[in-house]
Amino acid sequence: MGLSNRLCGFFDPIVELLRPVPPLALLPLFIVWFGIGESSKVNLLFFAASWIMIIAARAGVLGVKGSKVHAAYSLGANKWQILRYVILPNALPDIFTGVTVALGVCWGTLVAAELTRTTTGLGATIFAASKFFRMDIVVVAIIIIGVIGVAMDLVMRFLEARLIPWRGKG
Repeated sequence: MGLSNRLCGFFDPIVELLRPVPPLALLPLFIVWFGIGESSKVNLLFFAASWIMIIAARAGVLGVKGSKVHAAYSLGANKWQILRYVILPNALPDIFTGVTVALGVCWGTLVAAELTRTTTGLGATIFAASKFFRMDIVVVAIIIIGVIGVAMDLVMRFLEARLIPWRGKG
């Protein structure tokens, strides 16, 4: 979408239509389509993450300076080399930000989806404990959710530092 006006013109309305739809609003449809189980959760998380990552990738590609592309062309690069050596490295920080945001949205969506009558997961633990007023278990589960969220963020920061060392340097 960032490289082609035609693709952007075709897909942008779809993305902008589906992006604001809360993933949990679609949970009943996903259960009907994919059944009660892991496949409905995985597809729901894919839906939740897709729009964030598409928008981040598009923004990253659109943020590439034209002067870099023109310089690569003038040095004899073909379209694939420009995509691989100019556009992708310059868009990668935005793409990585999209992955990080999508990971957080997916984590929250997963826990919330588990609150809906499932038998496994932290959301199901919170739901079961709340039925018996076991607030100690609810609080511990919430703390575990937060700790896992912080751990995921720390892993993403580590990966970002290792995979995108040029981020913020020009």
